[in-house]
Amino acid sequence: MGMMDRGNDPISGDALDEHIERALTVARPGSMFYLAYPLIRRLLRAELVNARNLPDEPCLFIGNHSLFATDGMIFAPLMWHEHGRFLRGLGDKALWNRYSEDFLISQGAVIGHPQVCSALMEAGHDLMVFPGGAHEATKTQAQRYTLQWKDRAGFVRMAAEHGYTIVPCAHVGPDEFYEHWIEGRDLPDTRLGELLTRAGLLTEDTRPDLLPPVPLGALGTPFPKPQRCYIQFGEPVNLAAYRGKRLQKKTLMSIRDEVAAQIEAMLPELFALRDEARNSQSWLRRLLTTELLAED
Repeated sequence: MGMMDRGNDPISGDALDEHIERALTVARPGSMFYLAYPLIRRLLRAELVNARNLPDEPCLFIGNHSLFATDGMIFAPLMWHEHGRFLRGLGDKALWNRYSEDFLISQGAVIGHPQVCSALMEAGHDLMVFPGGAHEATKTQAQRYTLQWKDRAGFVRMAAEHGYTIVPCAHVGPDEFYEHWIEGRDLPDTRLGELLTRAGLLTEDTRPDLLPPVPLGALGTPFPKPQRCYIQFGEPVNLAAYRGKRLQKKTLMSIRDEVAAQIEAMLPELFALRDEARNSQSWLRRLLTTELLAED
């Protein structure tokens, strides 16, 4: 999920207006939030850390993105069931088509477009954005838990224009649901890549940097490893003083870097918390979360 800058519009005009209207009519999440929550709590032992940092007002939650973008599917149900807050995730345009739109909107997801974001902020919704977008969701195993934000600061600009509060969030666990059997960037040069090319699934226009890895899950299966998940809230960054203003790039990048620094500082704390919990894990969970591939 990510916020796209102006000038990179997946939809526009009447279609965009219709999308916004439909999104605003969704007052509570769909069935997946209720089906997923018991699994998230029991299987993944997911926890929200430092929830005392949650402001009462609507916020823009910013976090590090995990492989296959599974973090939002964990974070949003937790927030709904444990704090009664319905996070509206701003998703990459690649997720949207005529088959997926009804389902995604029913779960609170919207297209990561500035006009959509603006409409939801004006209506006072909690929003969730992962600025790294597809680059972070397809990163290599060596890049686990690293921010791939490049120079993106659109989320800061939108929050400032609407006087929103940004809440930095660090996510640990989802990046380790899978090991990387073959990295996406290496896939085109492999035997599997040759087969996919012959089948027309890989072409000359395919960007290797956006190809996901071939995953290896629990005990070498396609099923994700039941890693414990932690989400920690940082100190809120209140931008109320900037409401209605257009910030200079220097200021935008300064705020963006502050948010990124908080996330990067929280990650080691969550690693330590997770490592401590491993001592009380069952033998079965330890087996299912064992690393099968040696790291370089």
